[in-house]
Amino acid sequence: QVQLVESGGGLVQPGGSLRLSCAASGSIGSINIMGWYRQAPGNERELVATFSPGGTDYADSVKGRFTISRDNAKNTVYLQMNSLKPEDTAVYYCYCNVRARGRLHYADYWGQGTQVTVSS
Repeated sequence: QVQLVESGGGLVQPGGSLRLSCAASGSIGSINIMGWYRQAPGNERELVATFSPGGTDYADSVKGRFTISRDNAKNTVYLQMNSLKPEDTAVYYCYCNVRARGRLHYADYWGQGTQVTVSS
């Protein structure tokens, strides 16, 4: 089993910054994709930024403002969010597509979510 633990959400004023962290632990064999999604009230969950074998992927709405990075040794991914806007307000979920040790197939795992609120 694989667990994802997020941290770093909170309340910030427009134009401010936050940094989210997500650490994967457990029986990890190989990570395929790792990154962040978000869901605002009344909206569907949407991709924010991910790492995959093909490279990094960002939502158009966050390009130039958010940066995803990772520490492979720690199985940890970070999301640096700058120039935050009220429309960035959402629950941010860590996502990982991983093959657990001893397993043949990859599976999706989600963190519990962390609230980001951008408001004055």
